[in-house]
Amino acid sequence: MSKLDLSWDYYRTFLTVLEEGSLSAAARELGLTQPTIGRHIDAMEAALGYPLFVRSPHGLLATDAALALKPYAETLAATSAALLREASSQRDMISGTVRISASEVIGIEVLPPILSELHATHPQLTIELSASDTVEDLLRQEADIAVRMVAPTQEALIARHIGAVPISFHGHRRYIERRGTPKSLADLRQHSLIGYDRQTAAVRAIMARSPALPDVPFALRTDSNLAQLAAIRAGLGIGLCQNGLAARDPDIVAVLPGLFEMKLDTWLVMHENLKTAPRCRVTFDVLARRLRDYIRASVPASATGDDRPGTPLSP
Repeated sequence: MSKLDLSWDYYRTFLTVLEEGSLSAAARELGLTQPTIGRHIDAMEAALGYPLFVRSPHGLLATDAALALKPYAETLAATSAALLREASSQRDMISGTVRISASEVIGIEVLPPILSELHATHPQLTIELSASDTVEDLLRQEADIAVRMVAPTQEALIARHIGAVPISFHGHRRYIERRGTPKSLADLRQHSLIGYDRQTAAVRAIMARSPALPDVPFALRTDSNLAQLAAIRAGLGIGLCQNGLAARDPDIVAVLPGLFEMKLDTWLVMHENLKTAPRCRVTFDVLARRLRDYIRASVPASATGDDRPGTPLSP
């Protein structure tokens, strides 16, 4: 056996014998048999060409040559331990908890299948989902990642523009069969509309972007987007719904297609300090990819806005 043939196992055995002072103690420490420990030492001595230990009634005494090799064996041990830690980290790095903040509709209607895929791929990952229309503060770590319909303004946040979610009028087939199909925006005055209860900032923004929307009294007022969606599905009336959600149900039909549509810009946001955390990086990228798929399924590819500025975490 040449010097190059010596494996790390031999050096580990050598170092353990040095530290323990006997073959039997080293065998117990390493979980090997005493004869195996002896063969490792014999092989090292044969390869190196000089003795490493002197047998005595009190155990094994290290020779000067063995003591000279000790710091190198310790370096090997430290390097091996670091390698194992890194390998273990790479294997299990996608673990821990990631808190995601999203609106009610996105959190309940859009994210669950995405999160199911994420969990199937990374079962050690724990997801906390805050499905609320309240914007949580990422700078205060109220959430790790947020799906937002407004562009972030804080400089410490990483933002990726996902695209623009199209929203338009929809109604259940039962309602359309009962009340007929409006042919113009003005015709909406003859229908039961589902809308908001209060003129919140979000509602005012919608109205500002939709000057053609007639002032029509609502048959149902609720500030909950989920409640509005449920009312549409129940056939109560006509309301605004994300095109991607409507496309999933063949009984939900578009009303006034081509005459009225809103675009809801969507951003994925994360604090810049979390971009090196593997659990957050992977979650961010999966959300970005699947949310873009959701938007692409709603509109032509040219209208998804994928090329809008953002801060990519990975190529």
